[in-house]
Amino acid sequence: MRFGLIGYGKVANLHAIAINEASGCELAAVTGHNAERGNLFASKHGIPFYSDVHTMVKEGRIDAVIISTPHPQHCIYALQAIAEGCDVLVEKPMALTTEECVMMIDAADKAHVKLSVMSQRRWYPSCQRMRKAIDDGKIGTPVLGQVTMLGWRDEAYYRSDPWRGKWDTEGGGVLVNQAPHQLDLLHWFMGPVERISSEWGNLNHPYIEVEDTAVASIRFKNGGLASILVSNSEKPGIYAKVHIHGSNGNSVGVQTDGGAMFVAGMSSVLEAPYNDIWTIPDEKNLVDRWKADDEAFFSTIDATWYFFKLQIEDFVHSKTPCVTGEDGLETVKLIEGIYSAGREGKYYC
Repeated sequence: MRFGLIGYGKVANLHAIAINEASGCELAAVTGHNAERGNLFASKHGIPFYSDVHTMVKEGRIDAVIISTPHPQHCIYALQAIAEGCDVLVEKPMALTTEECVMMIDAADKAHVKLSVMSQRRWYPSCQRMRKAIDDGKIGTPVLGQVTMLGWRDEAYYRSDPWRGKWDTEGGGVLVNQAPHQLDLLHWFMGPVERISSEWGNLNHPYIEVEDTAVASIRFKNGGLASILVSNSEKPGIYAKVHIHGSNGNSVGVQTDGGAMFVAGMSSVLEAPYNDIWTIPDEKNLVDRWKADDEAFFSTIDATWYFFKLQIEDFVHSKTPCVTGEDGLETVKLIEGIYSAGREGKYYC
């Protein structure tokens, strides 16, 4: 499958590597609005640069695209690629509003193309264990979830790209940029969202417009509850955790990020994800072995792009990708709902 990239920023370099490492895939072209930057990226990766999506798809014979532009551009580029008959894999978050997500899903359905959202942490071994334990009924029904993501973003990070930290060009702060991976895992484990209450604000980043911290309470359609605490206000960056507690009293959890938060193109993955909570009888004694196995495995891969590769392979070779457009919509429901509930002081349904 011949891939075209829409966008050429920091994470696009990781996608370029992952595409070429994925079985049956080839990076064939790149497009974007800045010809100078686009040509530099194209030269680095030995591919042509095209000035627009239509030309890239036709002249580059593109089958699928990965969109890695700033968030407000995700929807418009996805619709353009879908109109050209391309399968679309878009970086998180899928879009900035549920309305945009529905437009993307409807367009993909009508064009009979695949639509997916980059959620590579689902392929972490520790997250796969949680999914299997839930599917096997080992915790009963998931009834209580917790997301805690404490990180740090300094002024240099926001100055590294002029679009960061602004409502009109980034679309939000910690909720749209750093938290979507953990929010995706939360609803992957707990199911669809019913209502949200929240507060959010900027606690210690006076040089940006957007929020650096958000807290929320969630009720899911299965009756389950969850709490969310996400923040870029803890120096130097502590951890990100997703914990799920079941109706039979058993609990499973993962620390997805540790040491310091990952910045695409600027840092490496410092610690292997691991299952930090696991109370399923007859399996509690396996946790230390799993952690050692995961650390050994991570020492053999480059985690900055390896799990992109796994998701790209699933996207290419599966009739229905593991992460669907509806999954992307569910994450945006959480983000949009937290913003709306905090702004309006009431539940978002």
